Order: sequence, then C-alpha cells, then structure tokens
Amino acid sequence: MRVVFVLFFLLAGSEAAAAVQPESEHVGHTRHHHPHNPKHETTLDPTRIYTDRDSPVEMPLPNEDGAFSFVVFGDRTGGPDDGVSVLADAVRDTNLLEPDMVMTVGDLVQGYNESAAWKAQVREYRAVMDNLLCPWFPVAGNHDVYWRYKGTEEKPANEMEDLYELHFGPLWYSFSHKNNYFIVLYTDEGNPETGERTFNKPDSQRMSPEQKAFLAEALERGKEADHTFVFLHHPRWLKGGYGDDWDHVHQMLVEAGNVAAVFAGHIHYMRHDGKQDGIEYISLATTGGHQGGSVPEAGYLHHYHVVTVRREQIAIASIPVGEIMDVRDITGDLAIQSRQLAGLEPKIDSELRFEPDGSVSAYIEAVIANPTDYRVDYMLQARSWDSRWAFPSDHHHGRLAPGEEKTLGFRVLREAGEIDATFRVPELVLERELLTKSFRYTIPSREFVIPLDPGQLPRPVQAMHESALELPQRSGDDVVVVPSDSFTLPQGSFTLECWFRADRFESRTGLVAKTESSDYGFFVSNGQPSFSVLLGDGYTTAQAPGAMLETDRWYHIAGVYDGSEVRLYIDGRLVARAEGSGKRRVNRFPLMIGADVNGSGQPTSMFSGLIDEVRLSSSARYSGESFTPARWNEADGHTLLLYHMDGMLGPWIFDDSASQAHGWVRGGAATVPVR
Repeated sequence: MRVVFVLFFLLAGSEAAAAVQPESEHVGHTRHHHPHNPKHETTLDPTRIYTDRDSPVEMPLPNEDGAFSFVVFGDRTGGPDDGVSVLADAVRDTNLLEPDMVMTVGDLVQGYNESAAWKAQVREYRAVMDNLLCPWFPVAGNHDVYWRYKGTEEKPANEMEDLYELHFGPLWYSFSHKNNYFIVLYTDEGNPETGERTFNKPDSQRMSPEQKAFLAEALERGKEADHTFVFLHHPRWLKGGYGDDWDHVHQMLVEAGNVAAVFAGHIHYMRHDGKQDGIEYISLATTGGHQGGSVPEAGYLHHYHVVTVRREQIAIASIPVGEIMDVRDITGDLAIQSRQLAGLEPKIDSELRFEPDGSVSAYIEAVIANPTDYRVDYMLQARSWDSRWAFPSDHHHGRLAPGEEKTLGFRVLREAGEIDATFRVPELVLERELLTKSFRYTIPSREFVIPLDPGQLPRPVQAMHESALELPQRSGDDVVVVPSDSFTLPQGSFTLECWFRADRFESRTGLVAKTESSDYGFFVSNGQPSFSVLLGDGYTTAQAPGAMLETDRWYHIAGVYDGSEVRLYIDGRLVARAEGSGKRRVNRFPLMIGADVNGSGQPTSMFSGLIDEVRLSSSARYSGESFTPARWNEADGHTLLLYHMDGMLGPWIFDDSASQAHGWVRGGAATVPVR
C-alpha cells in the first residue's frame, strides 16, 4: 500500500503542475508564473540518499537522464564598433554557466566590405569567441557573406562565401550530441538566375535544391534523436519579403517528427511565434549588434538564450548580457567593502548662502573617498532641476586608488529672484564603480543636496488665514527634517510641544522625534500618546494609560523634562509622568517633524495628518496638573525652535526662533489652510 500511495502522489503532483498554481497574495512579483512544461519526473530511490536522522518525509530525486544545456547568441553586427565588447561580456557570462556548446544565428562580422577588411573582422570575432570554455558553432548571415566594393578588389564570384567556408566552416552542416541533433542552414544563397543577394526579395530567399537535399539527409540522420534543433539567420517563416519558400521547408521539418525548435536572428528583437505543428519558432535580438532598446523587457536588448534539454522536454530562457554574477568573485571582503563604499557621502565644506535678492555666487568643495582595497571609478556631477542655478564646470570624473581621497570643486551660481513654488535645490550626483580583476561593480547612484543657508532671505509673508503642515503620506516620505547641527539643546530641562490632527494611527507612529537609542520624541502609536527622553542608560517614558486619541480632531501635546521627571500633557492636562534624571544621551540625527528617525538618519514610523505650532524650549515651561495651551507662541530667550507652519520659503519651513533652523520639507509635505 505504501508504494501505491507514493506513485499516486507523484502522478498527482505531475498533473497538478501542468495547471497554473494559485499564488499567495503576499508574494510580490512583476510576472505571473505560467510554466510551459510539466514538472520534472522524479524517482524515490533510498539507495541514493544518506542521512543519520529519522524523518517520515520522502525526498523525490531527479531522474538521471543526462540533461544538458546550450546557449544561443544573437546578431553581433549592424551596431557600433564596441558591439564586440558586448559579445565579450556574453562570453564571460557563458563561461560562468558552462553550457555544452554555444550556437549562433549569423551576422558574426560587420562585413559589407572587401576581403582584407573582412578577414580583420573575422580575426577580431574569433579572438573573442575562442575565449569560450565550450565549443561554438557558426551560422552564416548576410553581413558574413555580402561583398561590397571599396575600391581595391573585383567582386568575387561567390562574394564572401568561399572566404566564409575557409575561416568559419561549411555554410550548412549538422551534428549530433547526447542523442540530440543540430542542423545549421544557410539563408543567403541569392537568386539562382541573377545571383542577386538580398533579404527583401522572395526570389533571393529560396533554398537551393542542393541545400534541400542536405536537409532531407540531415533529418534522416537525426530521426532517432530525442530532439532536433535548427539554426539559420533569416526568420523566413515571417514571410513578407522572404516569400513563402519556408512553407516547403517547414513541411520537411514536420514530417521528421522530432524537430523541437528553430532559431533565427536578423530582426534585432526577440519574438516567439508559437508552436507550429509542434515546432517552436524563435527569433533572437542582439548580442552586440545594433540595438535601439525600445522596450528592453519586451525583447529589444542584448541577450542570449539558454536552452536546457531533457528527453521529454526543453526549457528556454533569455538572459540580458552582463547580468550573470560570478559567485567566486564576490568575496566577503568585496561584499562588506562595497556596502561601506555605497554608504559613504561626499564631505561638503560649506553652505551656499543666499543674498537678500535670492542670488548665490559661491565656490564649494566636496571630498570623496575610497575606503576599500579596490580601485574605484567615479563621476561627481552638480545639477538642479531649477534652471536658475548654473554650474560653469558641472562634473568631475576619474579614478580613486585604494584608500585615496580627492577634493573636487564646483562654482555655483543662482540668478536673483524670489524663492517661489518652482524652486528646486542644487545637488551633487555621485556615481561609482568598484573594480576587481574580473568585473566592474556598479555602486547605486546617490544624490546629495548641497547645503543651503537661507541667510538674509526675508521671512515668508504670513498667510491671511490659519495654516498647518499637511503630511498626507501618499508616497510614505512626507516629513520636515531639522538638521541636528542647526540648533543646540543643552543638557537639563526642556519642553517639546505642538498641535496635531491625525488622519490615522499606525502601530508605531512618530510625531516629532529623534529617538535612535538616544535623545527624545513624541509617539502617538495606535492613538496612545507618549513622550520619551533617554536619560543615562535607558529611556524614561511618560505614556498615557491607553488609546485616548481620536482621528480628525485637534490636540495639543506637550512633553516636559524638569531634571527629575518626564511629564506628558494632552490639551494642557497632565496624563502621565515618570521619574528620571541624569544626562540626556544625544545623537547626530535630525529632528523629524512627522516621523521618527532611523539609524541611517532617514525618516521612519511616519505620521499622517496635520501638525502646527512646533516649539522646542530649553526650560520646563509647564508644571502642575494643567495649563491652557496657546494657539500661537512668541519666541523668547528659551525658544530653540518655533515653527508656525504659516508659509514655506522654497523647500523650507521657516523657524522663527533665534536658531533660524529652517526645516527641510520632503515628499508631499506642504502648508495648507485650516479652520
């Protein structure tokens, strides 16, 4: 009974695999899973498994049926001279995969020239392809055999056919491998009467009787093979300028009974024309040839196909050139040092200071460093999406030796004008590549805002109506960032306060905070307000006893530390207190209005709603059980930060305290009128 159960299980699994399985809703993907083949056959063979553990689970093993793979390269020609570099990258990729062989689909050299230039291109092509670990097999395309007069020789009788067969091999041939058969055909024989060679006239796209006789014999020789694969340059089954001669060839392939797939090139984009009478028709794009790249994910790209062959089925996948990763090259040192490099920011020595008329004329220097043991190529560019900024010398590029630093300078200009809604910041864009002996590892590009000092810019005109900061969180990055070096909160007593109205409460919601295992902040998680200050070795937190906050309602929140305890007030009423004293542990991270901060200095635990009248004071402003909160505060000698949220100055929320620590607005945050 046990054996019967196992056989039934395997059969049911195989049948189920033929259908599309439902996918879990939590699995993210850009493409749904639609298998083209059934699951692989498996076997249960306890003699092939060894373990010294007990388990009731039986492990199906793959059949030992001699599966193998081969790679197919697309066209190499019709593009720029450096297309051969793309081919070299494909060879590198292929050597990491180590298939049994590489097939091609023609257009190996640029051609359309005379013998001397053609031979030079052949030498270049072969020098690259001969780096393959596996054998490779040529197919002749029009670029490989079409001769063109360049002023030094007469037209050869067979154009470049004779040279092709001398340097690459026969124009058509076949061979067997692991009980599979491979046939290479030639699709540029030309018009048999006029000798004209072209691929857009049907009379020049007919297979000669000699080649048809060869094909018939080749199909006969491969009739016992598991699969037969056919390779040619022109996809004649598309007809059009090719005419209908392929119909006769297709019938020969159908009658053979075991032709699995036909591969061609020439058109420079991928396409699969389905199964016709059981035969798959496949066109490749390019492997170094001319490539417009219209829609790379839809087949307009440099790529190669990987074909996995099993007795019962074949699998075909396309891989973009350069996407294969060398596991052995990615050492622990490389992984760790590349991450270190990616996280390193340029050090910018000064701020850009605005004149009263809005103009800027400054010179800044940025120091970039290479902390790794590898060479690093870099490009540092100054730019802005605001055309009023100008950079007379806008970029630097070069190479950093291991451990090297370089100082790069930029002249930055801005014409006079107001800081209006179209204002955009200037920034530096840093691009880097880490170089090993075998590969260039691209470090993700990073953008850094050039520090700005509003300086003598006038305060924005106060709005005629009451306004507040809106944080809709449609994109999840709406926040105001106050750099830590723009204000100083001394040790000792202080008060943090603001007004707010929430759209919703999440399980962790920062309101105004800079708590990264240090400093202080408000949280309103799940509607339960709290105020935390890290004193000594841990946080002292005053937290309301429950979820007392509602959405769509204004509240005033105040947190006070007086040197001996932390207190939390809601609408002027004391709701929580906690004893605590000691030195406040500080951090270098910015204060986030509308979020908390993470260990990278980025906002997290976002707040969604409205915030108004944020004030930080270097004194314990409130004591006792209650007080009456003010809707508008005036700055005094204890005021360190004061944001009325009554207008924006370009990317800043204006700070009315003496600190002038204007907050940077990010995402969709903006001031809006409120009732």
